[in-house]
Amino acid sequence: MQFAAIPSASAAPCPDAEVVFARGTTELPGVGPTGDAFVDALRTQIGAKSLGVYGVDYPATTDFPTAVHGIADARAHILATAANCPDTKMVLGGFSQGAAVMGFVTAAIVPDGVSPEDVPAPMPPEVADHVAAVALFGKPSTRFMRAINDPDIVVGPNYAAKAIDLCVDDDLVCDPQGRSFSAHNQYADAGLVNQGATFAAQKLQLSWAADAAAGTTSPTAPQPTPTPSPLSALGPGGAPSQHAGPTAQALPGPAPLPGPAPAPAPPPVAPLA
Repeated sequence: MQFAAIPSASAAPCPDAEVVFARGTTELPGVGPTGDAFVDALRTQIGAKSLGVYGVDYPATTDFPTAVHGIADARAHILATAANCPDTKMVLGGFSQGAAVMGFVTAAIVPDGVSPEDVPAPMPPEVADHVAAVALFGKPSTRFMRAINDPDIVVGPNYAAKAIDLCVDDDLVCDPQGRSFSAHNQYADAGLVNQGATFAAQKLQLSWAADAAAGTTSPTAPQPTPTPSPLSALGPGGAPSQHAGPTAQALPGPAPLPGPAPAPAPPPVAPLA
């Protein structure tokens, strides 16, 4: 399936990869501290490949129903990138409330108990081909989501194999038995940000390697066809080929024997006096 190109005000070239990241609750606009650490760690692991960054635009407040705005914004950006930069490999990520946003973005169906009219529709399945990895940090647990009267977060089947879900032990938000809210801010210190970046980098490298392999096995450019000689126009047994051009002329036979020499021309007649 091809996506219609979406007009963009920016003429910036498409990057090799792009991180689309949703920040956590009450963090300043952008990708947030966890997102910044993730991007920095990922950048060091992809060599000379270019890396773009998009911070999902949404309130990220304790008014959790407004997270739907983040789902809509992330979805729109992902679809636009797939249409305008089809070779760019996307890495979707989020922290805390942002992890919930990105988890819902990947969902294949609207959660039970939620009206389809109130939330963005699931993305077309083909969009998953443009996403190399999904990295979620501190994704709210089922216990937490029930406490705020929201549905459970389920990563869709098109993304599950390329997703990593990281939770610090005893994190009140993501650990079903967690009791510590301070643990919720320790993803970089606990090494989980680097773990997520390594996972994403590996998925990116695999995707780029697959593209390179497909390129080496693609058909070569057609070579010019040489002009056939008269003999090449004949098929097996001397029959004219069905794919040849106009029928070739018959080959010349033996040279004719010479005939008698022509009589010498008469001498010139002198003019009359």
